[in-house]
Amino acid sequence: MNSVNLVMAATVGVLYGTGFTLLLSRSLMRVLIGVVVLGHGTNLLLQLAGGPPGRAPILGAVPSEEFTDALPQALALTAIVITFALTTFLLALGYRSYVLVGHDEVQDDVEDRRIARQKTPSAPLEDGGEDEADPLAAAERTDDQVEAEARREVQ
Repeated sequence: MNSVNLVMAATVGVLYGTGFTLLLSRSLMRVLIGVVVLGHGTNLLLQLAGGPPGRAPILGAVPSEEFTDALPQALALTAIVITFALTTFLLALGYRSYVLVGHDEVQDDVEDRRIARQKTPSAPLEDGGEDEADPLAAAERTDDQVEAEARREVQ
């Protein structure tokens, strides 16, 4: 029975941690780098799970105990293709976002904020505040007002 190399396992953990951290950022370029790092971590994990190198799985050439499992290698090739496809898609998405908006940072969705504000309780929770005098006024704000508030919160 073969044991897993601790350094390789730690490297896979660092790659996955870095990849997921980059995926949670707002910049599309960081998301792209996160997908690439996760792809490399997956390839390394699959090769690590495959065990040490062995002989080609050809019957009659070597004993069956020395065969190398071909499944992790096939899965690694599949992971490479999937990572490449996601990379090209995210590159196109980031380029299109940069051309249309001028930057690659993903902003908050104003419509989601408007819907969330409409679902606020109609009764005031605390004393004081300008929105509590007329609860319907807070729910009937225009999209421009909600967008202006969202920009103030971001800054």
